[in-house]
Parts: sequence; C-alpha cells; structure tokens
Amino acid sequence: MSSFTLNSNTAPSDASQPSYTLCWKLKQLIVRAETEAASAQIPVSYDRTHLAECLERSLVQRVRLDPALGKAALELWANACHQANKSAFLHIPSAPSLPHRQKPFLWRLKRAYDWLVAIVLLLMLSPVLLAIALLVKASSPGPVFFRQWRVGERGKLFQIYKFRSMIDGADRLHHTVMANQNGLHKLENDPRVTPIGHWLRKYSLDELPQLFNVVRGEMSLVGPRPWALYDALRIEPSLRHRLNALPGMTGAWQVQARSHLLDLSLVNQHDLAYLQTWSIGQDLKFLLMTIPKVLSGFGAF
Repeated sequence: MSSFTLNSNTAPSDASQPSYTLCWKLKQLIVRAETEAASAQIPVSYDRTHLAECLERSLVQRVRLDPALGKAALELWANACHQANKSAFLHIPSAPSLPHRQKPFLWRLKRAYDWLVAIVLLLMLSPVLLAIALLVKASSPGPVFFRQWRVGERGKLFQIYKFRSMIDGADRLHHTVMANQNGLHKLENDPRVTPIGHWLRKYSLDELPQLFNVVRGEMSLVGPRPWALYDALRIEPSLRHRLNALPGMTGAWQVQARSHLLDLSLVNQHDLAYLQTWSIGQDLKFLLMTIPKVLSGFGAF
C-alpha cells in the first residue's frame, strides 16, 4: 500500500478546502479526509472531468470514500467515478449478519424474484409511466427524471431514479430549506415541490422509476430505505454498518412508519430489526401491505 496527500490548488487562500489522503491497495483507491495539512502536498484540481480522466488512465477498479469528506466532495468523486466507469463505495464498517450471508439460497431466490417482478411491472405499467412523464414535462421546466446519489449494498454509491417532483435545481436549495430539520430530511410543506409533484408524492408515483434500479441490481422490491448522502452522513457511527444492506422500494419503515418516524437513529434501528428477522414471507407481507398504504397516501409528502 502506498499513500500521499492531495490539497486543492483552486483556492489556495481558502483554509477550508479539504485535503485528501489517497491510499492504493491492489486495484482499490481509498480516499480519506486529511484533518491536518501534511508537510508534503500534491496540488489537485477539483474539476470532475480532470479527476475522471486520471481515474480512467489508472488501474483503479473501485474507489472507497471516507464519509468525513462531506457531501460535496463525495458527490464530486462519485460523479468522476461514474464518468470513468469505476465503482465508488462509502467506507463503512462491515456487517457480517446480513441476510445474503445467513440464508444465501433464499437470498438468491429473492433476487431472482426481484428481477422478474420488476420486468413484469415495467411492461404492465409502461402506459402509466409514459403518461406521468408527459405530465411532468408539461407541468414545469426541467428534466422528466430526477437522479440522486444513494448508498446501496456494501456502501456502493448508485444513482436512484425518480420522476421529478420538485423544481429544476432543487438540490441546490436543499440545505437552505432543511436548515432546521434535525431528523430525516423530509418536509411536509417543502416549497420546492411542484403541484404535480405533490400528487406524485402522495401516491408514491414518483418512485416508480426505481423499478429500473431493481432491474439493474441496485435495489430490491423490499428492503431498508435507500439513504441519500446528506442523511447517510448524519447517521451515528455505531449504526453505519446498516448501510451495507441492499435498499428497497418498500419495506418495514415505508409501510409501518414512513413520514411519521423521522428520527435517523430510530429509522436505522427499524431497518436493522427487519434485517435480523428477514424472511421471504416477511417481504411478501410488506409488498401486500404497500398497496393499501400507497392508495391511501399514508405518511407521504
């Protein structure tokens, strides 16, 4: 293993610019936040394209990112890895008691079921998906789909797909709108949500494109909540091993609590309890429970 420290040369007078410690181990690059400036530093540009070109020319196959880097730096590296066709992972504690290790055969059966059902649903719902896409496009300027980095299985970062329910560029206003939100970053009267978006969110129709994530193997039909980076980084370290789990479109939190439970620690404890008692029968129960919850708009905003 070899390492050195990188410091930004884009704003040399700004002491707040982070330094990175890069460590190579076989074909893996580990990016850690440097809390104190090292005596020997190599300047690096924060330009995503330049970083992606460096990754493309390297032998690195995957990049592990320290949560202490912060949301902006994590997004920069995630986008660069995506452009360079490299895998990006959040560096988190391991979790040996996950269902795929405890019940490998049943887990493979679940994954086959996920893929098959997602394909069938996409075919059946294609007219609905097209109609929603046209409504979103006609109702407000901006793209039809919203993509956002989420934490997936074993901490792997992936882009979740949703129908856009907010104004274009809503992410740039996130921390302004959520400044006083201590728990899960969900707000009942979020000013960024469009009129069509309120309706899509009430009946969870904005989440239908996540079926593509299921087909791609990045999500399951049933599982813990797929954490966004701004929420994942606020999870207390003792619960971060929960981020190893494969996230789902629906699950225990979605049908039993949803927006009525916004405490980050309690949501993660809820998810860990689901993982510890996981069974295919329990997944089927949550799938069946999802239908009336969606039709009633339970806890949705």
